[in-house]
Amino acid sequence: MALRLGDTVPNFTQDSSEGTINFYDWAGDSWVILFSHPKDFTPVCTTELGTVAKLKPEFDKRNVKVLALSVDDVNSHTGWIGDIEETQSTKLNYPILADPDRKVSDLYDMIHPNANNTLTVRSVFVIDPQKKLRLTFTYPASTGRNFDEILRVVDSLQLTDDHSVATPANWTDGGDCVVVPSISTEDAKKKFPKGVTELKPYLRMTPQPNK
Repeated sequence: MALRLGDTVPNFTQDSSEGTINFYDWAGDSWVILFSHPKDFTPVCTTELGTVAKLKPEFDKRNVKVLALSVDDVNSHTGWIGDIEETQSTKLNYPILADPDRKVSDLYDMIHPNANNTLTVRSVFVIDPQKKLRLTFTYPASTGRNFDEILRVVDSLQLTDDHSVATPANWTDGGDCVVVPSISTEDAKKKFPKGVTELKPYLRMTPQPNK
């Protein structure tokens, strides 16, 4: 059964390029980005793994751990990591799960038979510290993932968890936010001292409250 937003994601214990990982223990109280790859030694995924390695300081600042998955074994991963580091000019600084038995792929519904009945699709799962699924992306094999967008989503989720706002289209950190409908304009003006602009009774904007 497919995971849906708000579901508690399943735990698993699986080998990785950095040793055996029990997912819940490894995640701890961090957010997690779990992202899957069809198999090792694929060109688009090689660029993605290198990009995430370079962005890891940005994920660290947001209390996010990153975890890749590919259906090949640890020995294969070791060879691939060498290629990634050589071609992407970076050190791989996070683990790649080995999933030759497809255990995690099946748990997280990463195999879509109409796309390919043996290989994982290229999925992204954003998981919060309570192990709740907060967002999913699924990309075709031909399109590399936009990890700046994934960072933007994490910024939005963390902001909106802590403040009574939502983020509008194309929002980036520091931009104006939407006041959630459950707060009256009168209460919003008290709650958001930077000001509230009422465009419509249901559409109120306020500067980002934590900036």
